[in-house]
Amino acid sequence: MQTVSSCDLNPSVKVKLLNAGFHSAADLADLKPLQLSKEVGLSQEEALEVLQAVRRSTDRDRGGGGGGGGARQLTALELLEKEQELGTIVTFCSALDSALGGGVPLRKTTEICGAPGVGKTQLCLQLAVDVQIPECFGGLGGQAVFVDSEGSFVVQRAVDLARAAIQHCSLQAHDTQQQRAMKDFTQETILSNLFLVRCYDYVELLAEVYLLPDFLSQHPNVRLLVIDSIAFPFRHHFDDMSQRTRLLNGLAQQLIQIATNHDVAVVLTNQMTTKVWSGQSRLVPALGESWGHAATQRLLLHWAGPQRLASLYKSPSQVETTVSYCITGQGFRDVDQSQQLEPSTSFPSSQSGSQSKRPRIQED
Repeated sequence: MQTVSSCDLNPSVKVKLLNAGFHSAADLADLKPLQLSKEVGLSQEEALEVLQAVRRSTDRDRGGGGGGGGARQLTALELLEKEQELGTIVTFCSALDSALGGGVPLRKTTEICGAPGVGKTQLCLQLAVDVQIPECFGGLGGQAVFVDSEGSFVVQRAVDLARAAIQHCSLQAHDTQQQRAMKDFTQETILSNLFLVRCYDYVELLAEVYLLPDFLSQHPNVRLLVIDSIAFPFRHHFDDMSQRTRLLNGLAQQLIQIATNHDVAVVLTNQMTTKVWSGQSRLVPALGESWGHAATQRLLLHWAGPQRLASLYKSPSQVETTVSYCITGQGFRDVDQSQQLEPSTSFPSSQSGSQSKRPRIQED
């Protein structure tokens, strides 16, 4: 049995836990951060770190949930077959899907960076709808969890995207199986399979991620986890930046475990910040350079004049590339070829960020 003394915790925290009567991981299994904080006399942040450390230690002892004495070993062929079997989540922008290798991959973390209004939340909402497309149409027939830390989730926009997806699939329904699937692929079903969580600070966000594995075990059809955004809760109220880095590193590891253990695509949005270097200012993703290594792949949404561009500049399997996209009343879509400009692969500078107001939704 895993004991508190063997967990990777601060010695003073271990003493408080033992004095309060918590001697094993089992004693802490059913506690929430706020409850543990009150019973032991810890801050909510310390209580959350305790529960995270205990969970990590327990997972290691169980071999990552695989049973037995160690983690189950996979051959490269088995891993390839599993990833091909799981599929991807399409974006409804064929150029971006092609750049991503078919869509947003499951069992991996994808970070979407960009300035306000460029379309990060629109893409996340599109994915939350598209993950539910029935399998007979080439979709996953899954569910989505949308963690909103900015208050940017607009349910009416989700309704618009759901209606557009239903219309698209209805036009493709040719055989009996597809026509039968359309009876269940409705606006009400789509909204019912989109679980929304609102977090107001980084403590609530960390607590929600800590509780997600249990939720996902109870909802095995979830194939997408969106956190919009990862940056907002962590850009304020931190005097100790080393603590922020430690919390972010722990969060990144948890998200990787969630993606791998539960076969979900984890999609994170990140804000941009201005970095001055050699007298020049540039827009770069927020949360620092160490966070830049957290996600499996990184997608940058930016502007080139009136044109929206998506640049894939970190991926273990796809080449770096830049494609055009647009946001219409129906959602995230390809750009009409007659309107497409030559995409620029240069990183956007802060001077070109948002000098003039651009439309959030382009005309269809």
